[in-house]
Amino acid sequence: MARFRVLFALISGALTMSSLLCLFLSLLGLTVTGAVKNCHPQCRCEVESFGLFDSFSLTKVDCSGIGPGNTPFPIPLDTSHLDLSLNSITSISDSMLSGPGYTTLVSLDLSSNVIAHISPKAFSKLRYLEMLDLSNNALEDLGDGCFTGLPLAELDLSENRFQEFNLDLIMTRMQDMPIMLDLSQNLLTFVYRKTPGHPLFIKSLMLAGNLLKTVPKLSGIPLQYLNLDGNLISSIDTGAFESLTELVHLSLSGLSHLTLIQPGAFSSLKNLQVLDLSNNSQLKMLSSEVFSGLVSLQELNLSKTDVTPLSRSIFTQMPSIKSISLGANLHCWKTHKQGQFHRQIGQAKPNDVLTCDSAGMIL
Repeated sequence: MARFRVLFALISGALTMSSLLCLFLSLLGLTVTGAVKNCHPQCRCEVESFGLFDSFSLTKVDCSGIGPGNTPFPIPLDTSHLDLSLNSITSISDSMLSGPGYTTLVSLDLSSNVIAHISPKAFSKLRYLEMLDLSNNALEDLGDGCFTGLPLAELDLSENRFQEFNLDLIMTRMQDMPIMLDLSQNLLTFVYRKTPGHPLFIKSLMLAGNLLKTVPKLSGIPLQYLNLDGNLISSIDTGAFESLTELVHLSLSGLSHLTLIQPGAFSSLKNLQVLDLSNNSQLKMLSSEVFSGLVSLQELNLSKTDVTPLSRSIFTQMPSIKSISLGANLHCWKTHKQGQFHRQIGQAKPNDVLTCDSAGMIL
C-alpha cells in the first residue's frame, strides 16, 4: 500500500523531493531487513527485484561451506538459486529438498560434496529446476526416474565415479527442450541407451577424461556438440558417428592411443562445422577419404599431430573449409579471390586460394 500512496502523491504533486527520498529509503530499509530476517544466519542472501515498483522478487541463497549438520534448513519462500556446495553432504533424501522455498528453485548447486546416494524422488518437488550441478561428488549410479518431471536445461555430473551411464535417465519433463549434459572426468567405460528408439533431446554431451575405448553409440540423440577428449580410443571406425547428423562441433583432442581413423568415419556429419583432432601424437596419417562428407566443415584443428604434409586432395572433401591449424605457428586458411575478368561471360571467375604460414605443408 505504501508504494501505491507514493504513486498517488506523485500524480497529485503533493510529494516533495525530500519526502520522496525519505520514503524511498525507509522502504529500502524494510526490504533489506525482510531479506536478512528470512535468511539463515550462516547463509548469504541476495534479493533481486523485478517489475513495476519492484513488485516481484527472487532470492539467491548461498549456503556453501556451512557444514553438513545444518542441512536441510528453512530458506526464503521466493528462493530461485541455492548453493549448497562444499558442505560434506553424503546423501540426498526424498524430504531434504521438499520444504517451502525449495519448490521454486530454478538453479541448485550441490557440487563438491561427498554425495554417494540420491533417493529416487529427491528432486520430484523441484518442478521449475533448470540447472542442477552435482559435479565433484562420489556418485556411482542413479536410480531410474530420478530426473523425471524436471525441466532441466543443464545437468553437471562431472568428476564423479560413474563407470557406466544410461542416457535414458535424462528423460525430463520437457522432452522437446534441449539439455546440456556434462559427464566428463568420470570412470566411464560404457555409455548406452536402453530404449534407443525413444527421442532424447540432449544438445551438448561432454564425455572428456573418461576410459572409453570406442566411440559410444548415440542413436536417437540430436546432438550438436560432442566432446570425447582424453579418452582411450585407439581407432575410429567407418560410420562411427552415423546417427549424429545434426552435430556441429566435434572434439577428439588428446586421444593418446589414437593411431587410426578409417575412411568415411565422419561421412554422415553433413552439418559439422568444427572438428578438433589436436594433441593426438600417435596419429601419423590421414587419407583424403577420412574427410568425405564434411561438406559444411569450416575449422579443422590438427595441431600437435604428425599428419603433415597434407594431400591437397583432402580439401576437395571439405568445400566450406576456412581454417586449418597445423601447429603453434603453422596455419592454413582459404581466401576467396576474384579471377580475371571474362569479356564473353561478363564477370570475373572466383578462385579459392589456400595459403599456409610455411611452405611444404600441403602437397
